[in-house]
Amino acid sequence: MRELFDDDSIWHVGGRNRWSSDYQGVNAILRFFGELAGEASINQDLHTVLADDEHVVVLVKSTNTRGDKTLESQVVFIFHVSNGKATEVWSTSLDDYANDEFWA
Repeated sequence: MRELFDDDSIWHVGGRNRWSSDYQGVNAILRFFGELAGEASINQDLHTVLADDEHVVVLVKSTNTRGDKTLESQVVFIFHVSNGKATEVWSTSLDDYANDEFWA
């Protein structure tokens, strides 16, 4: 995955939960992914991808399981791309309240 991101990429996570933050640099982004995967089982089913030379929008149905909690949600990822690598990414659930409660 490291090859998909520019070294100085930024990943923005919306909401008001413990993961809501800006992760600066590919190392911080990959560390975030690892910590997130250690907390929950995450399954994302691709709905569609829309793209041009500078942007990629990915719509997914996400099913997260953590202990006895399960969250099904629609998630949007917006990628800004330069020279074939993601330089900035915004991710948000369409129901931030449910997402925040799941991660509480």
